[in-house]
Amino acid sequence: MHWRGTVQKYLADLIYGANDGIVTTLAIISGVVGAGLSPRVILILGFANLLADGFSMGASNFLSKRTGRARAELATRAQATRHGSATLLGFVIAGGMPLLAYLIPGITADRFVVAVALGLMTLFVVGASRSLFSEERWLRGGLEMFVIGAMASAVAFGIGMAGAAILGNGEVLH
Repeated sequence: MHWRGTVQKYLADLIYGANDGIVTTLAIISGVVGAGLSPRVILILGFANLLADGFSMGASNFLSKRTGRARAELATRAQATRHGSATLLGFVIAGGMPLLAYLIPGITADRFVVAVALGLMTLFVVGASRSLFSEERWLRGGLEMFVIGAMASAVAFGIGMAGAAILGNGEVLH
């Protein structure tokens, strides 16, 4: 199958995974920064999220493809596995982009600003790329995903700030 046909077949799964991966990673980073916690917490929670939530989303997509009407349309477990894998792949690859700001040595700019910029740019590119395989206009698709990610990031940052104010910055709860 030509690469374009393969991408079209799994585009919804890739977009779904990519969008959620970026948004949840940005939310984790924003919440941790809003709370004034260590960048180490960003990396620990960020990677835990990428692997656990990415796996969960891929498995959930697999299970949804194996139920009801979707099961009749997707006859084999292998087909459902490919859809689930596409979701996981989109989640991990795109969701990992904001974490690069905390992994690449030598960044002199505010790493949080770099992480948010990487996340929002990736959201825009993923959203805009839908136009290559659909009737969606690239600018609209890019802006939709950009705005969703920015709003989620702002909410998480605010909750992190509120949590730090209520619980105390750096306080460990047992």
